[in-house]
Amino acid sequence: MVQQGGKHKILEKCSLPLTGKQCVDRIITEKAVFDVDKTKGLTLIEIWEGLTPEDIKACTGTDFVVSTLHLSTVLFFIFGSP
Repeated sequence: MVQQGGKHKILEKCSLPLTGKQCVDRIITEKAVFDVDKTKGLTLIEIWEGLTPEDIKACTGTDFVVSTLHLSTVLFFIFGSP
């Protein structure tokens, strides 16, 4: 979840002009899936096979909580390699 040049893709606050504010309820990246709640923030709900929530925290530019109810692993054959 890091772009070329080492910048994070998911940020606490957008630095670019917004095309829509608070209109996203899910973020899907090459390593993880997050639910977005307007009051609670991000919740990690899926991670790539072989990664841990700590791996995702290390490459994300904002805080999030880890779902304790249904954190699942995305398998290679569903989406291809990261």
